[in-house]
Amino acid sequence: MPQQPKLDAASIERLLTIELARATERAAVAAAGLRGRGDEMAADRAAVEAMHEEFARLPVRGRIVIGEGDDETPRLFVGEEIGCPAGLHVELAVAPLEGATLCAKDQSGAIAIAAAAASGTLLHAPDIYMDKIAVGPGYPEGVVDLDRDPADNVRALAEAKGVSPGEITVCVLDRPRHAEIISKCRKAGACVRLISDGDVAGIIFVTDSAETGVDMYLGRGGAPEGVLAAAVLRCAGGQMQGRLVLESAEQRARAARHGLADPRKKYGVTDMVTGDVVVCVTGVTDGPLVDGVVFDKGGVETETLVFRSATGTIRRIGTWRRAR
Repeated sequence: MPQQPKLDAASIERLLTIELARATERAAVAAAGLRGRGDEMAADRAAVEAMHEEFARLPVRGRIVIGEGDDETPRLFVGEEIGCPAGLHVELAVAPLEGATLCAKDQSGAIAIAAAAASGTLLHAPDIYMDKIAVGPGYPEGVVDLDRDPADNVRALAEAKGVSPGEITVCVLDRPRHAEIISKCRKAGACVRLISDGDVAGIIFVTDSAETGVDMYLGRGGAPEGVLAAAVLRCAGGQMQGRLVLESAEQRARAARHGLADPRKKYGVTDMVTGDVVVCVTGVTDGPLVDGVVFDKGGVETETLVFRSATGTIRRIGTWRRAR
């Protein structure tokens, strides 16, 4: 079998950046057409179909490593190959609609996100929980750690930032499992921003705390979503640790199938994304990161953030297209 040509950073940008942006934009527009309708599944299906259709036009051969479940899922399932059969091989991590509940309720923060990287670059995380902690760029390595008490992490981050703990904001998913984390952060003096869904966006918030007001993310969420968030931090800077939750035989078996059986291992950004990556994030509903889709009489307007690790660049793309 002929060896695949190496996909360098320049090729990733040239071949994938615009195509990825088109895919997340189409997914966002499709989902936005169902905002506030109360049907999460319908919004998710619309986003998946739209992104899949756009990916079919890719000038590369993409393999889904983070996607919509296993091979029983009709579109964008883990292991699916899509795009040009003869093209360079890349890995794709996608969430066509991150925050389906937010979209169904027309609440802030729903996004469409996709990442592309050279083969062997992205951690193939199983569909189980991961404990996560993340902070933005500009802090000493190891300023926070999963093994520390949440209050200690708040105090350490405050000291590194040169502020009091009362000026630190921690983003946490509003779940009963996080009651102790929330209590300890508040007792340390921190403000806790609770989000109802969308922990990928919650982690991305830390990359621009001046804009979002979020200094740290803490809590348990999906492992695949952790990889997507790590891809953004690889581009924008920041620190993250994730540890797979392996509390049952079934969870341990899933992890073992991915070669990730060590329950003690903490995965950093460069463990989850080992090389250059491009990530596109398009808003579905308005949020701290990006504006949502706007429909008017003449067309549709979208806003997309494009992150590229090779250059450390973040581009904000506003797109208007005529209604068809």
